[in-house]
Amino acid sequence: MLNIQRILVPVDFNRHSNDIAEYALDIAKKLDAKPTFLHVVEHFAKIAGYTEGCPTCLTDAYEELYGRAQKMMTALLENKSGCSGVVLRGEGDAADDIIKYTKEQGVGLIIIGTHGAKGIEHVLLGSVAERVLKGASCPILVFNPYKGERKSVRRQA
Repeated sequence: MLNIQRILVPVDFNRHSNDIAEYALDIAKKLDAKPTFLHVVEHFAKIAGYTEGCPTCLTDAYEELYGRAQKMMTALLENKSGCSGVVLRGEGDAADDIIKYTKEQGVGLIIIGTHGAKGIEHVLLGSVAERVLKGASCPILVFNPYKGERKSVRRQA
């Protein structure tokens, strides 16, 4: 059995982030491991590279998002002892930043939530969890808090 000492829990601060956090804390306790919650603020201002320089309003908006993410991380960590939280300034794709952080920090397990998107929603939005699953070099536990909430619509004949 692996001796997992560090667990990484990427969060996007959606409505189920607390559920994922509680689940991760329970797993960490059972493994006697230290969980770290991670949020990546993707730098959307890089799309402005198609213009002359980076418009100031995009940079200001990015800084505002980063500040909000820090506040949300503080709120997530409230009343959760024995864990830490990191808000990263993204260098590109969130999945790539998560994978890079995992390698740099010697993470032994990733616990990541998925939205459970299917069909065109999955194609259009992609899946950070899926890309992390394909690129990470450590074990990954995928948590679907939406199970049972998403119902597929079937056409009546």
